[in-house]
Amino acid sequence: MNIFEILGPVMVGPSSSHTAGAVRIGLITRKLLAERPVKAVIGMSGSFAATGRGHGTDRALIAGLLSMRPDDMRIPDSFAYAKEEGFEFSFEQVQLRDAHPNSALIRVIGEKGRKLTVQASFLGGGRIMVNRLDGIDVNCTCEMPTLIVHNMDQPGHVAEVTSMLSHKSVNIANMSLYRNKRGGRAVMVVETDQPIPKESIQWLEHLEGVIKVTYINVGGEL
Repeated sequence: MNIFEILGPVMVGPSSSHTAGAVRIGLITRKLLAERPVKAVIGMSGSFAATGRGHGTDRALIAGLLSMRPDDMRIPDSFAYAKEEGFEFSFEQVQLRDAHPNSALIRVIGEKGRKLTVQASFLGGGRIMVNRLDGIDVNCTCEMPTLIVHNMDQPGHVAEVTSMLSHKSVNIANMSLYRNKRGGRAVMVVETDQPIPKESIQWLEHLEGVIKVTYINVGGEL
């Protein structure tokens, strides 16, 4: 455990979990969407739903979606900034089965029409966890360079990804595979020790059977 995990993040208050954590959830959702969001429906669960409004969770989630960081002094006024950008949003209470108490479910649409559903939670000490992407369990922190590949559940995709990383001298730190059913949609989550070249990401996007590729290298920004 490091001192950051003990003391918590540098942030605009009032709460590290309900404010700083919510900003990080919104920010990672924007990075996963990979384009400017124009509309979002945000479900808050557990303690986020119970006390979130008083702690500024709603404003913090919107601030993250607008690319603000936890120490941004504009967080309390994020609704006004969203209006200026033409970003439409609404909130609702949701019940998420077996979810962490500080959880949010964000359904977001980007300016180019890209859609994404993210379920994420704040774990404390400045750490968040992305629990589900588009209905599929993933459970990744995105603290390391992270490659997320959505593909059809067909033979060969794992080999193509690992061969590409080996060719680029990128070492795999962690790798997880998920699918909704046999032969259905699958998600590959790969955390690496080194950044992945942009051209390799673009190559993956054009492989047959690959639906979507997302790459996150936050470099400590979260």
